[in-house]
Amino acid sequence: MQELRDRVKELLADGTVDRVLGWKAGDLPYNPEAAYFETVESLDEFVYNGFCGANLSKMMIEASKLEGKTLVCLKPCDTYSFNQLITEHRVDREKAYILGVGCKGKLDMEKVRALGIKGVEQVQGAEADGDAEHLTFQTIYGEKNCSYSAAMLERCHVCKGKEHRIYDELIGESKETKDAERFTEVEKIEAMSPEEKFAYFQKELSKCIRCNACRNACPACSCRKCVFDSTKFDSAQKANVDSFEERMFHIIRAFHVAGRCTDCGECSRVCPQGIPLHLFNRKFIKDIDTFYGEYQAGSEADMRGPLVSYTFDDIEPGQTAERG
Repeated sequence: MQELRDRVKELLADGTVDRVLGWKAGDLPYNPEAAYFETVESLDEFVYNGFCGANLSKMMIEASKLEGKTLVCLKPCDTYSFNQLITEHRVDREKAYILGVGCKGKLDMEKVRALGIKGVEQVQGAEADGDAEHLTFQTIYGEKNCSYSAAMLERCHVCKGKEHRIYDELIGESKETKDAERFTEVEKIEAMSPEEKFAYFQKELSKCIRCNACRNACPACSCRKCVFDSTKFDSAQKANVDSFEERMFHIIRAFHVAGRCTDCGECSRVCPQGIPLHLFNRKFIKDIDTFYGEYQAGSEADMRGPLVSYTFDDIEPGQTAERG
């Protein structure tokens, strides 16, 4: 990480960029937070480790409105989101200096807790320049250990690859983390009966507290105004009813990002209730691949998606109903 910190300091000091968008240490060793750095001295707080899972692409929407150029640190998967934002004219490529940072998989503290590791005070093994094989936790109950892989975010197990799709400069090493198939969980849900599907999503989505964290973190949710913030409807808060009203918010949001979602997994990562929201989006991705041919949003900038293009070979809408 020292090499990375030194490089961003150099680029800020020589005027190549006017600010740096990266991560700084939080109040606990496993919760770094996204932050802007505008002075070389402030970069002493800059961190980059296995817990820096936040996709910073969306923050470049506002950064593009600022004077000068912003250096943004993007992991390989983040660059898909940045490309998609370029395609939708939401970020200014000329205002960004993209530093592609290596990734060996990002960590999920909820996975760590599920392994029975709690009361964490210090973590070893999460360093960006480490081997990403083992984690050691100093806890109030003593020393605990687990494999790095066991604590990784779900999205890292189905990683799209370690190639940065857009960058000005690369720094740091990456490590292959894929050990599962991307659509396995979707296929399990597809195999359920309609009643089982409804019960599954009712159980999961009823946990929703309407905090909007998923929407706020999602790079594809970049509208200047959102219908769910309107004061004309009672949609800004969770309704105090027994009906399954959460389905409206999440299903509408999933349709809104269909064909544009890069499967970055931010929606599930930030959900305080642990709802697997990415499964909605991944279902749409799977269907798009099936009906229109394999397509990965954000793999290139300015690439037209299948849902906004028409060909004579497109499937007729009625045929999709046959899948159930």
